[in-house]
Amino acid sequence: MATISTEETTSHARIVEGVSAWPGIESGVHRFGATEFTVDGRGIGHVHEGRVLDVNFPKRVKDALIAEGSTNEHRFAGGGWTSLYLDSEADLGRSIRLLRISYLYTVLTMRRRPAGREILEGLDLDAELESLGLSGELRAAFDRIRP
Repeated sequence: MATISTEETTSHARIVEGVSAWPGIESGVHRFGATEFTVDGRGIGHVHEGRVLDVNFPKRVKDALIAEGSTNEHRFAGGGWTSLYLDSEADLGRSIRLLRISYLYTVLTMRRRPAGREILEGLDLDAELESLGLSGELRAAFDRIRP
């Protein structure tokens, strides 16, 4: 049986603590010992005990993130799933960025639903997107779904 280091547990806890504080986010148990993050029932990603982050994106967003080196193809699943191995402190920051991109994109797709509207009203979306340092291709993907 593999052991989990203190560093991995700390990374897991820091991701869970940070992401769970976002408006509308719920965290819960996911398969294989992971913690899943959802917003209004829609999954934005999950982290496996601090070792691997899996995030699902629309294909266009996934392809752009992989092309820029922000994440990798998912190790098992297809579709829009990506995986990021958490090997360093820098990977912790990258994981939060990926989850935030997924969160904002998901919330934008929910903009006509009460939960999505409420979350968007509390966000400065332009500032959020600017702070993420999105490539032109990623920014265009967001612009296509913005109201």
